[in-house]
Amino acid sequence: MKTPFKQPLANDSVKVLPTEGAVPVAVIMISLNEAHNMQAVLDNLKGWAQEVFLVDSYSVDDTVDIALANGVHVVQRKFRGFGDQWNFALENLPVQAPWVMKLDPDERLTDKLKQSVGAATARNAATGISFSRRLWFMGKPLPIRQEIVRVWKAGRCRFTDVSVNEHPLVDGDVCHVEGDLEHHDSPDLHHWVDKQNHYSTAEAVARMNLALAAPAKLFGSHLERRMWIKKHFDKFPMRFFAVFLFYYCYKGLFRAGWVGYTWSKLRAHVYWMRYIKYREMLITSRASTSSTSDPSAKGQPDLRVPQY
Repeated sequence: MKTPFKQPLANDSVKVLPTEGAVPVAVIMISLNEAHNMQAVLDNLKGWAQEVFLVDSYSVDDTVDIALANGVHVVQRKFRGFGDQWNFALENLPVQAPWVMKLDPDERLTDKLKQSVGAATARNAATGISFSRRLWFMGKPLPIRQEIVRVWKAGRCRFTDVSVNEHPLVDGDVCHVEGDLEHHDSPDLHHWVDKQNHYSTAEAVARMNLALAAPAKLFGSHLERRMWIKKHFDKFPMRFFAVFLFYYCYKGLFRAGWVGYTWSKLRAHVYWMRYIKYREMLITSRASTSSTSDPSAKGQPDLRVPQY
Protein backbone atom coordinates (compact mmCIF):
# COMPACT_ATOMS: atom_id res chain seq x y z
CA MET A 1 0.00 0.00 0.00
CA LYS A 2 1.32 3.43 -0.90
CA THR A 3 1.64 6.06 1.80
CA PRO A 4 -1.17 8.55 1.16
CA PHE A 5 -0.13 11.94 -0.10
CA LYS A 6 -1.97 14.84 1.52
CA GLN A 7 -2.62 18.38 0.34
CA PRO A 8 -3.16 21.41 2.60
CA LEU A 9 -6.93 20.93 2.30
CA ALA A 10 -6.77 17.19 3.05
CA ASN A 11 -9.97 15.97 4.64
CA ASP A 12 -8.19 14.27 7.53
CA SER A 13 -8.02 17.71 9.12
CA VAL A 14 -11.81 17.60 9.39
CA LYS A 15 -12.74 15.27 12.23
CA VAL A 16 -16.25 14.03 12.89
CA LEU A 17 -16.63 14.49 16.63
CA PRO A 18 -19.12 12.60 18.81
CA THR A 19 -22.37 14.50 19.25
CA GLU A 20 -24.75 14.55 22.18
CA GLY A 21 -26.46 11.16 22.34
CA ALA A 22 -24.44 9.74 19.40
CA VAL A 23 -24.12 5.97 19.16
CA PRO A 24 -20.44 4.85 19.37
CA VAL A 25 -20.43 3.56 15.79
CA ALA A 26 -18.14 4.45 12.90
CA VAL A 27 -20.13 4.18 9.66
CA ILE A 28 -18.07 3.26 6.59
CA MET A 29 -19.27 3.57 2.99
CA ILE A 30 -17.60 3.01 -0.37
CA SER A 31 -18.67 4.95 -3.43
CA LEU A 32 -18.46 5.65 -7.14
CA ASN A 33 -20.73 8.41 -8.42
CA GLU A 34 -23.22 8.35 -5.56
CA ALA A 35 -24.12 12.04 -5.46
CA HIS A 36 -27.80 11.17 -5.96
CA ASN A 37 -27.71 9.32 -2.61
CA MET A 38 -25.06 11.09 -0.57
CA GLN A 39 -26.96 13.97 1.01
CA ALA A 40 -29.91 11.77 1.95
CA VAL A 41 -27.77 9.07 3.58
CA LEU A 42 -25.73 11.64 5.51
CA ASP A 43 -28.92 13.35 6.71
CA ASN A 44 -30.09 9.93 7.87
CA LEU A 45 -26.90 9.45 9.93
CA LYS A 46 -26.73 12.98 11.34
CA GLY A 47 -26.80 13.03 15.13
CA TRP A 48 -26.62 9.22 15.33
CA ALA A 49 -23.21 7.98 14.16
CA GLN A 50 -20.06 8.99 16.02
CA GLU A 51 -17.95 8.96 12.84
CA VAL A 52 -18.59 8.65 9.11
CA PHE A 53 -15.97 7.52 6.58
CA LEU A 54 -16.08 7.28 2.79
CA VAL A 55 -13.73 5.37 0.48
CA ASP A 56 -14.35 6.83 -2.97
CA SER A 57 -13.21 5.27 -6.25
CA TYR A 58 -12.71 8.52 -8.19
CA SER A 59 -16.24 9.78 -8.70
CA VAL A 60 -16.89 12.35 -11.44
CA ASP A 61 -20.06 13.73 -9.84
CA ASP A 62 -20.50 15.67 -6.57
CA THR A 63 -20.06 12.66 -4.25
CA VAL A 64 -16.86 13.93 -2.62
CA ASP A 65 -18.07 17.55 -2.45
CA ILE A 66 -21.23 16.56 -0.60
CA ALA A 67 -19.33 14.27 1.77
CA LEU A 68 -16.74 16.92 2.63
CA ALA A 69 -19.42 19.57 3.16
CA ASN A 70 -20.97 17.27 5.76
CA GLY A 71 -17.73 16.64 7.67
CA VAL A 72 -17.13 13.10 6.39
CA HIS A 73 -13.60 11.67 6.49
CA VAL A 74 -12.95 10.89 2.79
CA VAL A 75 -10.13 8.96 1.14
CA GLN A 76 -9.79 7.79 -2.45
CA ARG A 77 -8.50 4.48 -3.72
CA LYS A 78 -8.69 2.52 -6.97
CA PHE A 79 -11.44 -0.09 -6.94
CA ARG A 80 -10.14 -3.65 -7.35
CA GLY A 81 -13.14 -5.57 -6.05
CA PHE A 82 -15.70 -5.23 -3.26
CA GLY A 83 -13.98 -7.59 -0.84
CA ASP A 84 -10.63 -5.90 -1.41
CA GLN A 85 -12.07 -2.40 -0.96
CA TRP A 86 -13.87 -3.26 2.27
CA ASN A 87 -10.85 -5.01 3.77
CA PHE A 88 -8.75 -1.95 2.94
CA ALA A 89 -11.28 0.25 4.73
CA LEU A 90 -11.32 -1.90 7.86
CA GLU A 91 -7.54 -2.13 8.02
CA ASN A 92 -6.54 1.45 7.16
CA LEU A 93 -9.16 4.01 8.15
CA PRO A 94 -8.45 5.87 11.43
CA VAL A 95 -11.56 4.61 13.21
CA GLN A 96 -11.89 5.75 16.82
CA ALA A 97 -15.34 4.36 17.65
CA PRO A 98 -15.51 0.93 19.33
CA TRP A 99 -18.09 -0.30 16.81
CA VAL A 100 -18.10 -0.29 12.98
CA MET A 101 -21.04 -0.34 10.57
CA LYS A 102 -20.96 -1.12 6.85
CA LEU A 103 -23.47 1.00 4.95
CA ASP A 104 -24.21 1.51 1.27
CA PRO A 105 -25.12 5.02 0.08
CA ASP A 106 -28.55 3.81 -1.08
CA GLU A 107 -29.49 2.49 2.39
CA ARG A 108 -31.34 4.27 5.22
CA LEU A 109 -31.73 3.32 8.88
CA THR A 110 -35.24 3.44 10.31
CA ASP A 111 -35.71 5.06 13.72
CA LYS A 112 -36.42 1.63 15.20
CA LEU A 113 -33.14 0.25 13.86
CA LYS A 114 -31.19 3.22 15.20
CA GLN A 115 -32.65 2.62 18.66
CA SER A 116 -32.00 -1.13 18.52
CA VAL A 117 -28.38 -0.83 17.40
CA GLY A 118 -27.75 1.83 20.03
CA ALA A 119 -29.19 -0.39 22.76
CA ALA A 120 -27.19 -3.44 21.59
CA THR A 121 -23.90 -1.54 21.56
CA ALA A 122 -24.64 -0.04 24.98
CA ARG A 123 -25.15 -3.43 26.61
CA ASN A 124 -22.25 -4.98 24.64
CA ALA A 125 -24.63 -7.72 23.58
CA ALA A 126 -22.36 -9.55 21.11
CA THR A 127 -19.41 -9.15 18.77
CA GLY A 128 -21.64 -8.57 15.75
CA ILE A 129 -25.16 -7.28 15.14
CA SER A 130 -27.58 -8.42 12.46
CA PHE A 131 -30.92 -7.02 11.35
CA SER A 132 -33.33 -7.07 8.41
CA ARG A 133 -32.82 -5.13 5.20
CA ARG A 134 -35.99 -4.32 3.27
CA LEU A 135 -35.89 -3.67 -0.46
CA TRP A 136 -37.46 -0.61 -2.04
CA PHE A 137 -38.01 -0.46 -5.81
CA MET A 138 -39.52 2.34 -7.90
CA GLY A 139 -40.04 4.23 -4.67
CA LYS A 140 -42.17 1.45 -3.16
CA PRO A 141 -41.33 -0.93 -0.27
CA LEU A 142 -41.38 -4.57 -1.31
CA PRO A 143 -42.33 -7.45 1.01
CA ILE A 144 -38.87 -8.93 0.82
CA ARG A 145 -36.38 -8.87 3.68
CA GLN A 146 -32.89 -10.26 4.09
CA GLU A 147 -31.10 -10.79 7.39
CA ILE A 148 -27.65 -9.22 7.19
CA VAL A 149 -24.70 -8.63 9.52
CA ARG A 150 -23.63 -5.00 9.27
CA VAL A 151 -22.31 -3.94 12.69
CA TRP A 152 -19.39 -5.39 14.64
CA LYS A 153 -16.75 -4.49 17.19
CA ALA A 154 -13.81 -2.67 15.64
CA GLY A 155 -11.05 -5.06 14.61
CA ARG A 156 -13.26 -8.16 14.79
CA CYS A 157 -14.33 -8.51 11.16
CA ARG A 158 -12.94 -9.05 7.69
CA PHE A 159 -14.61 -9.60 4.33
CA THR A 160 -14.48 -12.50 1.92
CA ASP A 161 -11.92 -11.61 -0.73
CA VAL A 162 -14.23 -11.76 -3.75
CA SER A 163 -14.87 -9.25 -6.53
CA VAL A 164 -18.63 -8.99 -5.94
CA ASN A 165 -21.21 -10.03 -3.31
CA GLU A 166 -18.71 -9.88 -0.45
CA HIS A 167 -19.69 -11.19 3.00
CA PRO A 168 -18.52 -10.07 6.45
CA LEU A 169 -16.80 -12.72 8.58
CA VAL A 170 -17.23 -11.71 12.23
CA ASP A 171 -14.90 -13.19 14.83
CA GLY A 172 -17.44 -13.87 17.58
CA ASP A 173 -21.12 -14.28 18.27
CA VAL A 174 -23.81 -12.28 16.49
CA CYS A 175 -27.11 -11.02 17.94
CA HIS A 176 -30.19 -9.97 15.98
CA VAL A 177 -31.98 -6.67 16.66
CA GLU A 178 -35.31 -5.22 15.55
CA GLY A 179 -35.78 -2.56 12.90
CA ASP A 180 -35.27 -2.37 9.15
CA LEU A 181 -32.46 -1.08 6.99
CA GLU A 182 -34.19 0.33 3.91
CA HIS A 183 -32.46 -0.45 0.63
CA HIS A 184 -33.55 2.16 -1.93
CA ASP A 185 -32.26 0.31 -4.97
CA SER A 186 -31.51 2.90 -7.70
CA PRO A 187 -33.22 6.25 -8.37
CA ASP A 188 -34.82 5.01 -11.61
CA LEU A 189 -35.06 1.95 -13.83
CA HIS A 190 -32.33 3.11 -16.21
CA HIS A 191 -29.86 3.25 -13.32
CA TRP A 192 -31.02 -0.13 -12.00
CA VAL A 193 -30.60 -1.88 -15.37
CA ASP A 194 -27.17 -0.31 -15.88
CA LYS A 195 -26.03 -1.42 -12.43
CA GLN A 196 -27.29 -4.98 -12.92
CA ASN A 197 -25.48 -5.16 -16.25
CA HIS A 198 -22.18 -4.45 -14.50
CA TYR A 199 -22.92 -6.75 -11.55
CA SER A 200 -23.91 -9.66 -13.81
CA THR A 201 -20.64 -9.30 -15.71
CA ALA A 202 -18.70 -9.37 -12.43
CA GLU A 203 -20.61 -12.49 -11.35
CA ALA A 204 -19.83 -14.22 -14.66
CA VAL A 205 -16.13 -13.36 -14.34
CA ALA A 206 -16.08 -14.65 -10.77
CA ARG A 207 -17.64 -17.88 -11.96
CA MET A 208 -15.01 -18.25 -14.67
CA ASN A 209 -12.39 -17.84 -11.96
CA LEU A 210 -14.19 -20.38 -9.73
CA ALA A 211 -14.42 -17.70 -7.03
CA LEU A 212 -16.92 -18.46 -4.26
CA ALA A 213 -17.30 -16.51 -1.03
CA ALA A 214 -17.33 -19.75 1.01
CA PRO A 215 -17.23 -23.54 0.53
CA ALA A 216 -20.29 -24.88 -1.31
CA LYS A 217 -22.15 -27.14 1.16
CA LEU A 218 -25.83 -28.05 0.93
CA PHE A 219 -26.01 -28.82 4.67
CA GLY A 220 -23.58 -26.15 5.84
CA SER A 221 -24.17 -22.61 7.06
CA HIS A 222 -26.56 -20.20 5.38
CA LEU A 223 -23.69 -18.74 3.34
CA GLU A 224 -22.39 -22.20 2.39
CA ARG A 225 -25.87 -23.23 1.21
CA ARG A 226 -26.05 -20.10 -0.94
CA MET A 227 -22.71 -20.99 -2.48
CA TRP A 228 -23.94 -24.55 -3.16
CA ILE A 229 -26.99 -23.21 -4.98
CA LYS A 230 -24.81 -20.80 -6.96
CA LYS A 231 -22.38 -23.57 -7.92
CA HIS A 232 -25.12 -25.99 -9.06
CA PHE A 233 -27.69 -23.49 -10.33
CA ASP A 234 -27.26 -24.43 -14.00
CA LYS A 235 -28.36 -28.01 -13.25
CA PHE A 236 -31.81 -26.95 -12.01
CA PRO A 237 -34.69 -27.48 -14.50
CA MET A 238 -36.65 -24.34 -15.49
CA ARG A 239 -34.33 -22.41 -13.22
CA PHE A 240 -35.07 -18.88 -14.47
CA PHE A 241 -38.83 -19.36 -14.20
CA ALA A 242 -38.23 -20.88 -10.78
CA VAL A 243 -36.42 -17.70 -9.71
CA PHE A 244 -39.46 -15.66 -10.76
CA LEU A 245 -41.85 -17.97 -8.87
CA PHE A 246 -39.60 -17.94 -5.80
CA TYR A 247 -39.78 -14.18 -5.47
CA TYR A 248 -43.25 -13.48 -6.83
CA CYS A 249 -45.10 -16.32 -5.07
CA TYR A 250 -42.98 -17.68 -2.21
CA LYS A 251 -41.53 -14.32 -1.12
CA GLY A 252 -44.90 -12.67 -1.68
CA LEU A 253 -44.02 -9.92 -4.12
CA PHE A 254 -47.46 -10.37 -5.67
CA ARG A 255 -48.66 -8.25 -2.76
CA ALA A 256 -46.77 -5.29 -4.24
CA GLY A 257 -48.83 -5.36 -7.44
CA TRP A 258 -47.25 -4.41 -10.74
CA VAL A 259 -44.04 -3.17 -9.08
CA GLY A 260 -43.55 -6.52 -7.35
CA TYR A 261 -44.28 -8.43 -10.57
CA THR A 262 -41.82 -6.28 -12.51
CA TRP A 263 -39.04 -6.69 -9.96
CA SER A 264 -39.53 -10.48 -9.89
CA LYS A 265 -39.34 -10.69 -13.70
CA LEU A 266 -36.27 -8.46 -13.80
CA ARG A 267 -34.57 -10.48 -11.06
CA ALA A 268 -35.02 -13.68 -13.07
CA HIS A 269 -33.64 -11.84 -16.09
CA VAL A 270 -30.50 -10.89 -14.15
CA TYR A 271 -29.87 -14.58 -13.43
CA TRP A 272 -30.21 -15.24 -17.18
CA MET A 273 -27.77 -12.42 -17.95
CA ARG A 274 -25.19 -13.96 -15.61
CA TYR A 275 -25.60 -17.31 -17.35
CA ILE A 276 -25.33 -16.11 -20.96
CA LYS A 277 -22.30 -13.93 -20.15
CA TYR A 278 -20.63 -16.95 -18.56
CA ARG A 279 -21.47 -19.06 -21.65
CA GLU A 280 -20.02 -16.35 -23.89
CA MET A 281 -16.78 -16.49 -21.91
CA LEU A 282 -16.65 -20.26 -22.29
CA ILE A 283 -17.26 -20.03 -26.06
CA THR A 284 -14.70 -17.29 -26.65
CA SER A 285 -12.22 -18.67 -24.08
CA ARG A 286 -11.75 -15.28 -22.50
CA ALA A 287 -13.23 -13.32 -19.64
CA SER A 288 -14.96 -10.02 -20.22
CA THR A 289 -12.73 -6.96 -20.07
CA SER A 290 -15.60 -4.96 -18.57
CA SER A 291 -15.35 -4.06 -14.90
CA THR A 292 -18.12 -3.75 -12.35
CA SER A 293 -18.16 -0.03 -13.06
CA ASP A 294 -17.95 1.92 -16.30
CA PRO A 295 -14.35 3.17 -16.67
CA SER A 296 -15.65 6.32 -18.40
CA ALA A 297 -17.46 7.20 -15.16
CA LYS A 298 -14.21 7.41 -13.16
CA GLY A 299 -12.50 10.72 -12.63
CA GLN A 300 -9.12 11.95 -11.47
CA PRO A 301 -7.84 12.01 -7.88
CA ASP A 302 -9.32 14.77 -5.74
CA LEU A 303 -6.28 16.34 -4.08
CA ARG A 304 -8.32 17.60 -1.13
CA VAL A 305 -8.41 14.05 0.29
CA PRO A 306 -5.77 11.37 1.04
CA GLN A 307 -4.96 9.02 -1.83
CA TYR A 308 -4.11 5.32 -1.46
